[in-house]
Amino acid sequence: MPVFNDPIHGSIELHPLLVSIIDTPQFQRLRHLKQLGATDFVFPGACHTRFEHSIGVCYLAGELMNALKQRQPELNITENDILCVQIAGLCHDLGHGPFSHTFDGMFIPRARPGFRWTHEDASVKMLNYLIEVNKLEPVMKRHGLKLSEEQITETEPSDLVFIEELIAGPRVDSSNEVEPSSEWPYKGRGKEKSFLYEIVANRKNGIDVDKFDYLARDSYYLGMKNSFDHRRYLKFLRVCEVDGLKHICPRDKEMENLYDMFYTRYSLHRRAYQHKVGNIIATMITEAFVMADNYIQIIGSHGKTFSLSTAINDMEAYTKLTDHIFQQILYSSSQDLDDARVILDNINCRKIYMFLGEIRCKNPVADTSDVRAAIAASIAQALPDSRRSVPLQAEDFEVTIINMDYGMKNHNLINNVYFYTKNDSTNARIINEDEVSQLLPKTFAEQLVRVYCKRTDDFQAAKICFEEWRKRPRLSEGCRCAWPEADGVLR
Repeated sequence: MPVFNDPIHGSIELHPLLVSIIDTPQFQRLRHLKQLGATDFVFPGACHTRFEHSIGVCYLAGELMNALKQRQPELNITENDILCVQIAGLCHDLGHGPFSHTFDGMFIPRARPGFRWTHEDASVKMLNYLIEVNKLEPVMKRHGLKLSEEQITETEPSDLVFIEELIAGPRVDSSNEVEPSSEWPYKGRGKEKSFLYEIVANRKNGIDVDKFDYLARDSYYLGMKNSFDHRRYLKFLRVCEVDGLKHICPRDKEMENLYDMFYTRYSLHRRAYQHKVGNIIATMITEAFVMADNYIQIIGSHGKTFSLSTAINDMEAYTKLTDHIFQQILYSSSQDLDDARVILDNINCRKIYMFLGEIRCKNPVADTSDVRAAIAASIAQALPDSRRSVPLQAEDFEVTIINMDYGMKNHNLINNVYFYTKNDSTNARIINEDEVSQLLPKTFAEQLVRVYCKRTDDFQAAKICFEEWRKRPRLSEGCRCAWPEADGVLR
């Protein structure tokens, strides 16, 4: 069993099949994708990559599976189950693009509006491509995984389908692109092993080993404290049956530890992931990528060429798309990339858009290009011409809408967690908030509208426009959100 030395989890051992996956160009690509995108422009230590995070998730998935197998032999957890869950943990981020969520959540929606795409779906495609081009199917079969049709039966379903479902959820109907409506939508494992779908990507309450690793790892590299103890939490997990399905349930005394986990996640978003400077740098990178989109040529399968935004359609081309695209544009001599190059050069020289202020919304605002444009136009028109020292247009302002929550919008995630007690380890239930503490938060989400000025020569004029717009007692044009003066502005 090869041993990896990890700064978060120490010396960890991984199954030889996992190492075979790691030693492929498709997985090694993750070495060149920063975990936190543009955050290292603000926090210099946050240069860790998707590579080590994926290995950490794989390790924790194995630790949890082995703990449940030892603690509850009646669950009939097999070595195949453990290996499949670990592969899913290892490969769950294969589909991320350059600068991670900057590419997935900002660039693709702007470059290809209306195109339905997620990095989870891309991870599944990349995993299948990885297996095919590296001829790993015989290796996987040799280690006991069931992949071919002759191995698959009703009682022994496909392990590859199971891995795909662990990463991206139940398969959708390609004809109408909706999830299956059957009582149990998964094909990889039956209802008797429903708890396996809560380990890598828990769609019920967001408590999974992916979060355990990135909270610990990101906190470490950001130089921030992590109050959530995942090692302790793993020691108090059991599988209990609730309403006909088996769920992974913590002990009731782990309630406060879980609240620490959700608060840590929110705190990292507020202090680092959504930092006002890192956020606008990510926006500027997105602008540069959009400008460069049609002029970047990536060779994919059968010699076809793809752009930045279309490379996601071809896994051979996508394998070549990493954070290096920033330097490729920056050092290019092509005149077609001049505008994009100026933006990236400004980022390196710290000539970034100036922060004017932010406002907390009492009512949610749709994060669309139309809403952002309407807000920018409203700010530009906040002053009458007689008070303007310089003309300011809507395009001189950059508006970003930030949503921060505990993991499930404005819902208390603890309401989706079943707890067992010391005296009854087989039955689990939801614990009401009033049984825990009167000091728990009542709101679990907030939305910020941030405004920046693109013109560094007229910052003061833009600031006055923003302040006047902020004071307006009425609804801002094109935006269904009130701006009460009492909310103030964080400077």
